[in-house]
Amino acid sequence: MPNELASRLQPIVAEAVTAAGFDLDSFEVQQAGRKQLVKVVVDSDDGVGLDEVAEISRKVSATLDENEHVLASAYTLEVTSPGLDRPLSQPRHWRRAKFRLVRITPAEGAEFVARVGHAGEERVTVLLEGRLKDVHYKSVAKAVVEIEFKQPPVDELKLLEEDASGKRSTPAGQTEAKEEPK
Repeated sequence: MPNELASRLQPIVAEAVTAAGFDLDSFEVQQAGRKQLVKVVVDSDDGVGLDEVAEISRKVSATLDENEHVLASAYTLEVTSPGLDRPLSQPRHWRRAKFRLVRITPAEGAEFVARVGHAGEERVTVLLEGRLKDVHYKSVAKAVVEIEFKQPPVDELKLLEEDASGKRSTPAGQTEAKEEPK
């Protein structure tokens, strides 16, 4: 029942979240005693603050109240933003992780930690051991943001920024590592 209910409610909730200027990152409906627990995770390229979560919560609640015939029972609404441990599974997740360290587990090969640069629709440029490398999303089995307790080195950020803007000149002795699509 909750999965069927979630499939009917998801487009309704997605429309309300999108109208508020955010992305619906995930949506779930669970049975919680006599009530339904409606979990909504929202995100945006600029992040989501507490005031924005409260505003989205009001809009989603109003939308659910307008569609109470679909719920047909009392509900508890939980609206939140994704945590740092959310896997990077879509290009927009990679764009939002720009300049962050990410632990990447490729479908083939050894796991590595790299800093995220420009993220396109099919691949992302990362800085790995001082060299730029293109990583195709299809080749990634799993990727998550690593928590850093200090600011990233300025030279790394500059190199990634120059690469994204097309102004980069590769320093002498350095080469780019390009990963071929599979």
